[in-house]
Amino acid sequence: MSTDKEARIYWELARHLDRLPGGFGTQDPAVERRLLEQLFTLEEAKLATCLTIEREDAATVAARAGLSINEVESRLDRMAEKGLIFSAQSEQGVLVYQAVPWVIGIYEFQIGRLDEALLQDISRYWRDRKPLTRPSGPQMRTIPIRESINMQLEVLPYEQVDALIAAEDRFAVAPCICRQTAKMAGWGCDAPEETCLSFGEFADYYIRTGRGKPIDRDQVNEILRRANEASLVLQPSNSKEAAFICCCCGCCCGILEDIRHRPKPSEAVVNAFIAHLDPDLCENCEICLERCQMGALSTGATYVVLDTDCCIGCGLCVSTCPTEALTLKRKPERPELEPPQTFDDTLRKIMEIQGTQ
Repeated sequence: MSTDKEARIYWELARHLDRLPGGFGTQDPAVERRLLEQLFTLEEAKLATCLTIEREDAATVAARAGLSINEVESRLDRMAEKGLIFSAQSEQGVLVYQAVPWVIGIYEFQIGRLDEALLQDISRYWRDRKPLTRPSGPQMRTIPIRESINMQLEVLPYEQVDALIAAEDRFAVAPCICRQTAKMAGWGCDAPEETCLSFGEFADYYIRTGRGKPIDRDQVNEILRRANEASLVLQPSNSKEAAFICCCCGCCCGILEDIRHRPKPSEAVVNAFIAHLDPDLCENCEICLERCQMGALSTGATYVVLDTDCCIGCGLCVSTCPTEALTLKRKPERPELEPPQTFDDTLRKIMEIQGTQ
């Protein structure tokens, strides 16, 4: 195959990924092509463009690609193992396949595949990435840690971590790709790595492809306890039925970093809550300053200062406030922020907003 034809295949793959939620692309096309060549063979790149965010069996994909079912099934299974697509078992017991965005998807699925060359290409991609200029929507949201919720606070089931966990029966844990990448680059933090939780079909995928290991409900709760100790923000999928929960630090997590640099982080995140400070109760101990991942709290003369524009309602400051000067309050209702039922529904909604469905 000529170099021009190869370049065309990877260009078409890049445009395919760019149509998915979150987009994909760099200022310099050579940067995105180098990354895609690291991840996809030519045959995989061609086949990837035949997938959509709707789950389909190998026969359907084979008909679209003009290839045999056996060849396509084998290739799709390999691509799922490499973290280039998602696969799940249908109600009929057959594997179905689905395109995934660069984020949340291919990037996170590279756990276990990172080496120096791939790390360098991913770093180049982040540095050269084109800003997303079209309308879009959030794939994740922020929920308060369980220790920050009191009996007086109105909390819907999909807004509390205990209810999200209670609704699931299969769990997996994997290392956090963000902290793993940062440590390999020489600047990561000391927060625990094995904190990426997945549920149901996502858990099945992580276990089947060797990305994660199965855990039980008690182990999930222990991971969440350690996440609270390490001041990690809980970010589940933006769906009422959680596909995953990321436990994120402000230094390594790209999504939190992006939110922190917005003019008003409180408006950039999907969350129903915001912190409230009672200055009369505050002893100015400043424990909360170390806990906050958004820099929403700062030193004051006699009590800490809370910038509600920067607060994302994670509750980390609330759970360790010795005088209960910090509490969570419910924000005014914003019906447009009610999450879809499933993560697949979330992806469909984002593509509708983008106009790329």
